[in-house]
Amino acid sequence: MSMLLSFDPISAWLDMKAQLPELEIENIGAKYIYPIFIVLILLEYFKAKHLFDLKESWAGFVMGVVATIVRVVTNVFEITLYMFLFYVAADWRAEYLGYVSLGFAWYIWLICLIADDHNFYWHHRLAHNVRLLWAAHLPHHSGKQFNLTISIRNGWFISFVKFIYWLWMPLLGFEPIMIATCLIINSFYQFFLHSQIVPSLGWYEKIFNTPYIHTVHHSSNTEYLDRNHGGILVIWDKLYGTWQAPIKGVVPKYGISHDPGTRNPLTHNIFEFQEIWKDMKKSPKLKDKLMYIFGPPGWSHDGSSKTSKQLQEELIAEKARGIKSAAVAA
Repeated sequence: MSMLLSFDPISAWLDMKAQLPELEIENIGAKYIYPIFIVLILLEYFKAKHLFDLKESWAGFVMGVVATIVRVVTNVFEITLYMFLFYVAADWRAEYLGYVSLGFAWYIWLICLIADDHNFYWHHRLAHNVRLLWAAHLPHHSGKQFNLTISIRNGWFISFVKFIYWLWMPLLGFEPIMIATCLIINSFYQFFLHSQIVPSLGWYEKIFNTPYIHTVHHSSNTEYLDRNHGGILVIWDKLYGTWQAPIKGVVPKYGISHDPGTRNPLTHNIFEFQEIWKDMKKSPKLKDKLMYIFGPPGWSHDGSSKTSKQLQEELIAEKARGIKSAAVAA
């Protein structure tokens, strides 16, 4: 008990951090990339002020600062875990795979970037399809304006589960420092996706994600719900059936359908968790309670709310009836 009381978590964290190898990309980010991001946000604001709500942008900035602090803290534990898994499985890899490390060759970097992006796709997709994860991801989507400030508007709790999707990589022999670097590169790339002033980039977006494509993902229109989850590449959405090109005539509605009704950063981060608790009390059945936690957002035991899939099926049926009625009238 006395040992527990004498434990200093801050000192333990600093000691753990001191033992980690330095991430060069973090220094590059602090010196060059982050200042560029700030300049780009300011340029977008002065070019398209109508796309900004300054109070909402300020709330998003506060969310981003806290999310960054959480990320800095959890990153140390995350990379430490990657290193532990990498070293604990070294003998297994040597015996069964014939190598200890995949190394740092250029093609391994490329494979790591692609694997990282695939991990991000599934992390992101499940964050939209498992309600507990959606509760942690929701702040990123709750902004009613869509501009570059949304790129830093992240949930405070998503970092506590995100790392799970990457655990297989150090076990397979990807160097932990490489994994961490690829994660940061992916985050840097996604910054520029959150803008309305960038037009379609033609052939480029047949391969890579762009702001034009990402506006679909941030739209609450029924046609666009739970689509385009990719980070850098669009192949994952096309491969797994979640791709949706922007539809001519469908104007994106940004924000979420079930809105907290405030700009308070704390409310946006705990809102959906509170809603889950309220919904769990609606039914005495354990199965229903578990579905309210782990089922898709919008699921309800009595049909009082609907999932994105149900809403899209209804929309398709409604359009089909409209076409049939028009044909009969003609």
